[in-house]
Amino acid sequence: MRVIVVGGGVVGTMHAWQAVQRGHEVAQIEREAEARGASLRNFGQIWVSGRTGGEELGTALRARELWERIGAEVPGLGFRANGSLTPVRTDREYAVAEAALARPDAAARGYKLVTAEEARQINPALRGAFEAALWCERDAAVEPRTAQLHLREALKATGRYTFLPGREVREVVAPGAVRDDHGDVHRGDAVVLATGAWLSGLVRELVPDLPVRRVRLQMMQTAPLGEALTTSVADADSFRYYPAYRSPALDALNAGQDQEPVAAAHKMQLLMVQRQDGGLTIGDTHEYEHPFAFDTLEDPYEHLTGVVEGFLGRPLPKITRRWAGVYAQCTDTTRVVHRQQVADGVWLVTGPGGRGMTCSPAVAETTANELGW
Repeated sequence: MRVIVVGGGVVGTMHAWQAVQRGHEVAQIEREAEARGASLRNFGQIWVSGRTGGEELGTALRARELWERIGAEVPGLGFRANGSLTPVRTDREYAVAEAALARPDAAARGYKLVTAEEARQINPALRGAFEAALWCERDAAVEPRTAQLHLREALKATGRYTFLPGREVREVVAPGAVRDDHGDVHRGDAVVLATGAWLSGLVRELVPDLPVRRVRLQMMQTAPLGEALTTSVADADSFRYYPAYRSPALDALNAGQDQEPVAAAHKMQLLMVQRQDGGLTIGDTHEYEHPFAFDTLEDPYEHLTGVVEGFLGRPLPKITRRWAGVYAQCTDTTRVVHRQQVADGVWLVTGPGGRGMTCSPAVAETTANELGW
């Protein structure tokens, strides 16, 4: 079988991985010289802790298994089973963490409520003030800026994979065949459009009423911390954002403890991961209304700096990069992904939202199974 994958981000690359692993030939087409969208502009978190139950959690847990397996084959991914800590500072925040432990799937997530001292034993860099922390053992991380590069090198080594950059697919010309903006036609037994947040052009022509929206976020990265941040770190505002934490305790938190004004205005949470070079990737904000602003704003960065310094108990290293990114999210946010046959031999896979990095291996596996690869 020959598979054409359109899109060089992590979802597209994982579809290529699944096809090659199953013995097929793959051509992967990317409109840029390299993927540069949400697949790179993220935390690199394999984030199980906040996923809602049912299909979403099952997908995340399966993806966590696959990431670990692929990481063993491709060490350059930088896979590490680092877990996460969410420090809490108030009684209301503690109650939400406590309610998470009562979930029937708490053990599958590796939840444990630890004291501040126990949290510092797990992550000694957290020297700031907090009362306790929610530990999630199943969370993990990879290096988002280089993951696709290393995956592609491993794919090329099989002799059954070709990467075609700088080509935008413009037209479906026959079953399993697409034409790019160079005029070249690419034919296969199946075409997967994994175009991420690029929802215009061919995607709009094929699915004008696509139930997917775009979300913009801001993030930043620092110089090396100078010590190991042994886990990913979130703050209690993440409880408000992730559906796994919905409970009467969360209702009480939302009713009785307001977010900081800047955090509320920008729909913020803290997520923080250390990169292999020692720097910290920190974010994020959420913007849903189009058209998106073209500039980045300083107030969210200042807010995040204050939150991080409070947890670390020390000044943040110099900020070396700031950026904005856009990802695609199903308008029905309970759906893990939008997967649809859009023409003979052509399928669109998009809309994983902030779950793309986490869930991409399992999303691709499901596509491969459903298409009979």
